[in-house]
Amino acid sequence: MAKKEVKLTTDELNKFQGLQQEYNQLKLQLGDTILQQNQLMEKIASIREAFKTQEGPLMEKYGKNATINLETGEVTHKPAEETPDLKISK
Repeated sequence: MAKKEVKLTTDELNKFQGLQQEYNQLKLQLGDTILQQNQLMEKIASIREAFKTQEGPLMEKYGKNATINLETGEVTHKPAEETPDLKISK
C-alpha cells in the first residue's frame, strides 16, 4: 500500500517561508551589529591610547596634580595628596 503524501497548504507554506526569511534577515542584521560593535570598540581603544599619548606631555608641563577643563582649557591644581594623576574633565 502506497503512503499518501501529506503537504502543507500553499498559505501555510508561504507563512512559514516568510517567517524563515525574516528570521534569517534578522540573524544577518544581528551579525552586522556585532561587527559594528567590534569596530567601535577598536576605535575607542585607539582614542584611549591617543589620550594616554597626549597626557604624558601635559603632565610634564602642568604637573601630575593638574585638572584640565576640556571646554575652557582652564588648568587647575589640587594638592598632590588629593589628586595623584592628571585629570581631564568635560
